[in-house]
Amino acid sequence: MHEIDPAEISLAIIAGGAGRRMGSPKAWLRIQGSSILAWLHAKLQWPGPTMLVSSPATANPPDLDLFGQRLVDPVDDVGPLRGILTALENARTKAIVAMPIDMPFVEAHQLIWVAGQLAARPQCHGLMCKRAKDGQEQIEPFPSAFRLGAADRIAKQLAAGRRSIYGLCDLPEFCAVSPPGDWPERTWTNLNDPQQLAAFVERRIE
Repeated sequence: MHEIDPAEISLAIIAGGAGRRMGSPKAWLRIQGSSILAWLHAKLQWPGPTMLVSSPATANPPDLDLFGQRLVDPVDDVGPLRGILTALENARTKAIVAMPIDMPFVEAHQLIWVAGQLAARPQCHGLMCKRAKDGQEQIEPFPSAFRLGAADRIAKQLAAGRRSIYGLCDLPEFCAVSPPGDWPERTWTNLNDPQQLAAFVERRIE
């Protein structure tokens, strides 16, 4: 892996979703007695700058002050690609790693690996993972890493009504790579509804 200094990479937590299936915005979830933001912040212990990206409807979640930059998308309901663009437009580093608030099994070393893969590919403005699922190759939008130069292309995609993150990989400036074989399947778990949250809290997700 290309050597990087994580202290020079910003971590962007994307937290603008309304959480309709969950019944409330995910930024208000609680895990083991703590807000999900406090739980993630303590778990990841990111050595570089941190960014929380929310939306107008979710702009003041509990413990947002733990993050160095608190950013708000200009409008609601555009999706996480807008959150990535907001992070890139405000980043104080040359690149960011991004993950959503609802992927609790993502670890700091995985974020560092993704950032290193981007650093090793100067031709790429953004990088995601791809993996085999049900006999087909699937691109996972998170965790992902982006250089600041990705902002213009992402803005054009959104202006054209294209909101897919993994759809960026159809463009030559973006790429997807296979993660290490020892990443567990649960890495890709999203907490989408109360049942999944309860299973995670009780450590029933395998």
